[in-house]
Amino acid sequence: MRAGRLLKIKYYVEPDKAAVARRAAQYFVEMAGEAVEAQGRARIALSGGTTPKAAFELLADPAQPWRQRMPWESLDIYWVDERSVPPDDAESNYRMIREALLDHVPLHPGQIHRIESELGPEAAALRYESELRSSFRIEEAGSPRFDLVALGIGVDGHTASIFPHTAAIHDIDHLVVANHVSQREAWRITLTWPVINYARSVFFLASGAEKAAILKEVLMGPHDPERLPSQLIWPSSGILTLILDRAAAALLPSTDEDGCGVLERER
Repeated sequence: MRAGRLLKIKYYVEPDKAAVARRAAQYFVEMAGEAVEAQGRARIALSGGTTPKAAFELLADPAQPWRQRMPWESLDIYWVDERSVPPDDAESNYRMIREALLDHVPLHPGQIHRIESELGPEAAALRYESELRSSFRIEEAGSPRFDLVALGIGVDGHTASIFPHTAAIHDIDHLVVANHVSQREAWRITLTWPVINYARSVFFLASGAEKAAILKEVLMGPHDPERLPSQLIWPSSGILTLILDRAAAALLPSTDEDGCGVLERER
């Protein structure tokens, strides 16, 4: 986050988790459609978790309007982060997204750009960075510009796989990093926060009362990204969007009659 840069935080509050999933599915379709209209393709980076899973299932459901409206033939799907497990492991973000979404929609293999976590954390990070450079056609000093990055937020303040007091907080030289998370005794592979911030649109999905306190602290509290890595998410667009249920938003300022609230931060 650069000093003097203003961030507008727009949060939309829905009654419950099911409504959050519907709003998120709508947002995916709208952002993908805008990107395709502007440049012919939409490049979207997805995160794991139960809240986005419900949105992915709606996007894949032929009985829902979002499946028909999504420009599947013009999408490229990427991952924000991955656990260091095989792709068929129950903990794999790839597996969750494949089962909830990819197996049910008209995407061909060339549109799916997964993190090859079975290679091991360091090798997987290097391979994924190479894949990003190749598919975005960027040079060594460049960065991919995703059209949409979907994030979650942990009760410990982490996002993507950038956890408190880990090396990824300080990495601004790579697109992808293998991050050792000592508190979980595990390795993760994650996009770095400068790459996330460079996206055209970045949004958080969160639901449940257990997220209320951390959301208030991240969005309204003192700047402390070493402890609260989610505070590193400060998009270059100047806008950060959140889609929340009423329980998660309980400690944020009241919304207007349309369920929308706005905060402004400057650092």
